[in-house]
Amino acid sequence: MYFCAPFCKLMSILYQLNDDDCYFPPADHADEDGLLAFGGDLSPQRLLMAYANGIFPWYCDNDPIMWWSLDPRLIIRPGEMKVSKSLRRTLKSGKFEVRIDTNFREVMLHCAQTPRKDQEGTWIVDEMVEAYCHLHELGMAHSFETYLDGDLVGGLYGVSIGKAFFGESMFHTVTDASKVAFYHLHQFLLNNGFKLIDCQQETSHLRSLGAYPIPREDFLKELKTLIVESTLVGNWGKNTVEKFLQIQQPEKVQFRTYYSDETGGLYGD
Repeated sequence: MYFCAPFCKLMSILYQLNDDDCYFPPADHADEDGLLAFGGDLSPQRLLMAYANGIFPWYCDNDPIMWWSLDPRLIIRPGEMKVSKSLRRTLKSGKFEVRIDTNFREVMLHCAQTPRKDQEGTWIVDEMVEAYCHLHELGMAHSFETYLDGDLVGGLYGVSIGKAFFGESMFHTVTDASKVAFYHLHQFLLNNGFKLIDCQQETSHLRSLGAYPIPREDFLKELKTLIVESTLVGNWGKNTVEKFLQIQQPEKVQFRTYYSDETGGLYGD
């Protein structure tokens, strides 16, 4: 078996997820690149289980679903965002209109179509668009959208569990449009008692907004306390309700494991 996945190097051990449950190996079993497992599906149950355990999907089109947990992990806490003078001027100008949860699919599609430095194609494949739109319909995934003269010019989307928000992607076609969306997300989370924004991997754009890396061990420890708090479910721009989610898995779950050789070929146990 050979896989093509983002920043994938040689792997020591790779787990294959089970088809008859939605469980994951411990996130700290990921290899040095953060790759943990492959297989499974993108059902709401499995996606929520993944995020609750510090894991997220990221894979190339026509490849198996690949599951990752990076070390270190980039985060920002509500209340810590850096707002530059230029961004503050943009916010005060009122040139942009910001909406919440009104155009989730289009935000995802724009994120998929936006060129990224040192990246060919997109990891936001059709299967992933449909899966996250389903989460959005269930009130678990959310978008913050920036408009200029009625046109969608920036935005972001992510998943919410407990008092943690897991950012997935953002885009802009006009300067500062994604930063304005992030500012409004940040203020919304701050006002609603959120404690953590997961930014996944480091970028200069996110660092400029105040994000910083922490050890995965610390991230997982904090996440464990945040996901058991009430989750704000629904359309964040209209009606929401607080719900306590039951996202748990057994302490011990068996998975098939694969081992890599120097060519990147995988061999089953």
